[in-house]
Amino acid sequence: MQNLRWKVITIISVFIVFSAVGVYPILAARKGINSPSWLMDKQLKLGLDLKGGVHLDLRVQTDDALRLETDLESERLREELKSKNITFTAVQTINPTQFRVDGVPPAQDAAFRTAANEVQANFDRGSGTNGSYTFTMKPNVQVNLRDEAVVQARQTIERRVNELGVTEPSISQQGSGGDQILVQLPGVTDVERAKQIMGSPGLLELKIVEQGPSPTKESLMTNGQVPAGMEIVPGAAGAPGDASTVYYLVRKVAAVTGRDLRNARPSVDENNQPAVSFTLNNEGGRKFGKVTGENVGRQLAIILDGRVQSAPRIESRITTEGRITGSFTSDEVQNLSLILRSGALPATLTYLSERTIGPSLGADSIRSGVIASVVGLLLIISFMLVYYKLSGVNAVVALIFNLIILLGLMAYIGAVMTLPGIAGFVLTMGIGVDSNVLIFERIKEELEAERGVRASINAGFARVFWTLVDTHVAALISCAFLFQFGTGPIRGFAVTLFIGLISNLFTSIFVSKTLFEVALARRHQVATLSI
Repeated sequence: MQNLRWKVITIISVFIVFSAVGVYPILAARKGINSPSWLMDKQLKLGLDLKGGVHLDLRVQTDDALRLETDLESERLREELKSKNITFTAVQTINPTQFRVDGVPPAQDAAFRTAANEVQANFDRGSGTNGSYTFTMKPNVQVNLRDEAVVQARQTIERRVNELGVTEPSISQQGSGGDQILVQLPGVTDVERAKQIMGSPGLLELKIVEQGPSPTKESLMTNGQVPAGMEIVPGAAGAPGDASTVYYLVRKVAAVTGRDLRNARPSVDENNQPAVSFTLNNEGGRKFGKVTGENVGRQLAIILDGRVQSAPRIESRITTEGRITGSFTSDEVQNLSLILRSGALPATLTYLSERTIGPSLGADSIRSGVIASVVGLLLIISFMLVYYKLSGVNAVVALIFNLIILLGLMAYIGAVMTLPGIAGFVLTMGIGVDSNVLIFERIKEELEAERGVRASINAGFARVFWTLVDTHVAALISCAFLFQFGTGPIRGFAVTLFIGLISNLFTSIFVSKTLFEVALARRHQVATLSI
């Protein structure tokens, strides 16, 4: 009797806890009841197909990451050759994975090879004619850079989406080449803003202006060519509302980049116009202080995504604080601050597909799912009560316990309910009934063998136990594979079914048997069982 009392207390405790976590927040939200925030935060989250939102398939252009690395190495080698007075005629990028150095005199070949040793860590060097050398990125470096670009892009998108305040976003890598990213944003209505924030490169560069601003590119060129180690960057003329474009000649290698940022926040400039203030980390502050200290009186180009936003004159040495000004609106400043805080994308993104789901469609899906679940539950209850008589009540109670535990566990671990998840919810009901049918049929066989009621119940549960464990473990393995290799809706189905299988094993064996024991506890002689 003491053992039975603890079983009953355990079942009641489980019921109360999971009802409070899984069921009560849903009812409280629908009825508008004020409840503790810590409890409402555990409310079951709805996925994209139930809440509405946007579904995006993106591809990361990993060649951009390779080209960036190639450009950086070529410019680093250019500066190294200049510092060691090694003669050359040109350093140019051929494609995303190759660059070439031309015009190295034979007398300086040995010095050139020594200067290029650092580059050869990632590039293979090939010799040509007339002092030309071609550097090709090593295959393993290419693979690593492509993988890193996709991972970094996914992490950057995650940070930006989290800054947007989207509840339970789903961001995952997919595609045969591993270069695609699936983004699901439940509850998002401003799709264009979300796409703009996610897709903006967010590359901040601070470079000293060599010449400019100039109304034309040609005026900044020498003999029709851009000077070696330099680039021409477009920018706004500066006057508010002036849409004309001017050009600046700046060095290719940035003094400070967005990687050196510690923080970015909205602010106002000296004219009380929207601006973005930024703070650099210690290393960025050191580099910024050195560059500004050496270039007092010159212009500093603040370049965002390949366009000069402003080019203020350096009045004194600056270390960790800076400000980006321009013809920004308040919303643009908010978005720009968010993008800079989350870091730059390592490569551009292209949109493969876009699907928007309205909240009304999600509400219809919820309504249909609830109706399907209720109808299925009523049919199951009717069958169990008609076929198994009073023992069917045991199965119904165990089934309801199973569903409450399922909702509570999903809410507690932060799982998201999706439309396929509702299918998993309904399937869980079927699995729960199937477990009870196996147990009840075994009990009936024991009763037909003229064993006592209590002995038949104990034997029925004992002999079906390993059968249930085997079937549930096999189904759990299937769920694990679905979750590992599936995406989006398939994962939602796998999560719901996985949790439902675990809770069903508990209710069909522990709860159901305890209910039989409670029903027979006060009866000393039990001649028959309604089953």
